[in-house]
Amino acid sequence: MFSYIKGSLVEALESVIVVEAGNIGWNIHVPLSVLDRLPRTGEEVRIYTSFQVREDAMTLYGFLTRQDLEMFRMLLGVNGIGPKAALGILSVMRPEDLRMAIISEDAKSIARAPGIGPKTAKRVILDLKDRIRTEDILPGGVSESYMAPAESASFRAPEGAAKEAIEALVALGYSLSEASRAVRQVSVDGEMTAEAVLKASLKYLV
Repeated sequence: MFSYIKGSLVEALESVIVVEAGNIGWNIHVPLSVLDRLPRTGEEVRIYTSFQVREDAMTLYGFLTRQDLEMFRMLLGVNGIGPKAALGILSVMRPEDLRMAIISEDAKSIARAPGIGPKTAKRVILDLKDRIRTEDILPGGVSESYMAPAESASFRAPEGAAKEAIEALVALGYSLSEASRAVRQVSVDGEMTAEAVLKASLKYLV
């Protein structure tokens, strides 16, 4: 019904934001991972939305990018996952981390979401693994639209160095999703070697 809502951010609560557009205050449910990426109150924001209708409620769910919205819709296609559970997963994992967890079959990370047990986490992996492209989650292959502005600006490591650092972290016993997440948090310049990226990444895994 709605592709997106563009307007002034009026309020941002724990899991709901209010956007004023067309003289209407739109109540939009968002994952916690969206909150730290929002502009300041009063500034303009564009929220891509999914309109869900049940017998007892009509609810808008919102995300900052079309890719994030698509991940939400993919989760809704998993047996046993409703809007609340999908939002819970995307509250503890950003979409790029969820993609990595699915590819690496990291059910433990997915099961950290409220109400998601190990069996449901494995079902998410089983149902969605074939729909996630590996090139979308490797360093250098992730679209900047998946990242918060600070992440996008700082992640400039050469693909080879970043990939080698991730491989080394996996060899040390970290999951692929943990290793990728740590490397993405490093402020890297083009002169850093894989060893330097690895050392910088370790402090985010303590």
